[in-house]
Parts: sequence; structure tokens; C-alpha cells
Amino acid sequence: MFDWKKPTVQMLGRWQPWHKGHQELFKRCIDKTGQVIIQVRDVEGASGGKGQDDNPFSWETVCKNIENNLKKDGYNRGVDYEIMLVPNITNITYGRGVGYVFEEEIFDEDISSISATKIRASLREKGKL
Repeated sequence: MFDWKKPTVQMLGRWQPWHKGHQELFKRCIDKTGQVIIQVRDVEGASGGKGQDDNPFSWETVCKNIENNLKKDGYNRGVDYEIMLVPNITNITYGRGVGYVFEEEIFDEDISSISATKIRASLREKGKL
């Protein structure tokens, strides 16, 4: 059962769509604390900021994509992770480092080169979006 009091890694993003790079990031995150909160920015029909205007997937579709992909690797919503809709967060600010660690995960080129922009373009070319 997901424990709301337990230390948890936060993943914040648009997830438009969830892809292998996100999957690999999740795996690193869950190794840190044993559970992850995936926060989905509410960007459907809105801009997510400069260069982030292409947000075709709904909250429901994003959740389904995340759940289906994580299930393939044996992760279960409500146990290993939870998904939360959040406002269209564009800035994260803090006054002092009081119990938070901000980390950037670095991946090999095969993962870091994955682009949701390219995935959306391919889906459009195939008539799937």
C-alpha cells in the first residue's frame, strides 16, 4: 500500500506521452525510497511554457499510459507509486534546503535522446494522434 507518510520521490512532468526514458527515470526514483509520486502537470489544451505547447493527451490518457507501461515492469499503482494531477507548474522555488534533495539523473545517449516531441510527430504521421 502506498504510504503517504513514507519518504517519497517526486516526479513532475507533462508525460506527453510517457516513454522509455520516463520508465527508466521511474526505476531510478523507486530505488531511492521504494515509492514514487508521479505528478502530472495540468497542461491539456494549454501551454506548458516556452516550447511546450504540444499537449494532446488528456489526464485520463496520461494515467492509462503510465499505468500500462509501469505494469509491464511489475509496478502497481497504489502500491509502488501514485499519480496526482497538479497545476501547470512552471517554476519550483525553495527558500532553504530543508529536507529536500534536487537531483538530475543522467542517462546514456540511447535514453537521453528519446524525445516526446518526436514521438508525438510519429504518432501524427501514422494517424494515431
